[in-house]
Amino acid sequence: MSINYKDSGVNIDEGNAFVEAIKDEVKKTYDKNVLGSLGSFAGAYALPSGYKEPVMLGATDGVGTKLKLAIESNKLDNVGIDLVAMCVNDLICNFGIPAFFLDYYATGKLDKLSAARVLQGIVKGCQEAECALIGGETAEMPGMYQGKDFDLAGFAVGIAEKSHLNKNQNIQKGQYLVALPSSGLHSNGFSLVRKILFEVLKKDFNEDFDGRALIDVLLEPTRIYVKLFKQVQNHIEGLAHITGGGILENIPRIFPDHLGAVVDKKSIKIPKIFQFLAQHVETEESFRVFNMGVGMVLVVKPQNLDFILKNTDGYVIGEVVDTHKGISLE
Repeated sequence: MSINYKDSGVNIDEGNAFVEAIKDEVKKTYDKNVLGSLGSFAGAYALPSGYKEPVMLGATDGVGTKLKLAIESNKLDNVGIDLVAMCVNDLICNFGIPAFFLDYYATGKLDKLSAARVLQGIVKGCQEAECALIGGETAEMPGMYQGKDFDLAGFAVGIAEKSHLNKNQNIQKGQYLVALPSSGLHSNGFSLVRKILFEVLKKDFNEDFDGRALIDVLLEPTRIYVKLFKQVQNHIEGLAHITGGGILENIPRIFPDHLGAVVDKKSIKIPKIFQFLAQHVETEESFRVFNMGVGMVLVVKPQNLDFILKNTDGYVIGEVVDTHKGISLE
């Protein structure tokens, strides 16, 4: 008896057909620095000119258990945007300009239509982030994933001037914290979200929440801040991506050791979904798990504040202080 790979649950032909089907979609993200074509062993990208001392930066992330809600509701079109966002938003916090992106899609049995929907979201995310999707991996792993389950991982590479890597050392007492609004929950805290809404409160995906289906509110794609960063990078001293750990743990990551900040929580424009969730979570825990409506925090000198407020949708939520106690919510 002869057994082939397909008998074990892996269809090589299906994987090859998927790669062929997505090539034109992926090419929408290409720029002049992309070398070669999709399907090689590695993607190639020419180092952009104009840098004095270019440094390469890398960031990787996933979508977390937000992905489970997307799978259960069959709303797969935006999780690719989330994947790109979580990676490129980290890169800009080190003053890196995203150059290219790679993705990893692992599933038990490849569904070309579902995978294509996810890929189209990744393409949209890369276009918004102005980076090229130069490669990826689609893995069929029967026995590792059940039913329609799949997982995603993303990898972004960017370039920065070496002198900008330590720009946060210019952060000083008296500078302002400017919040850039999030588009919603982004891609953090969903294990707690799922427990509150669907285990404890027994909510339904299609239940109305502030004029929208609850599932659509939850799956609103993560905002990508790359274009805005390019506009303001010369007018800020630092920026923090508010992901897992929330405002309390992410802002201190960019401060010199002797500095902290006071945040006026009454000044934060908290969307209704966070207000609802916060009824079931202690205040400090809410600000540690969720972004509470703040997707990114900029550190701005007083003389640059007017420029930032006029050229972004940001608003002041606090200021830098001389303390070793991290972030104080008042």
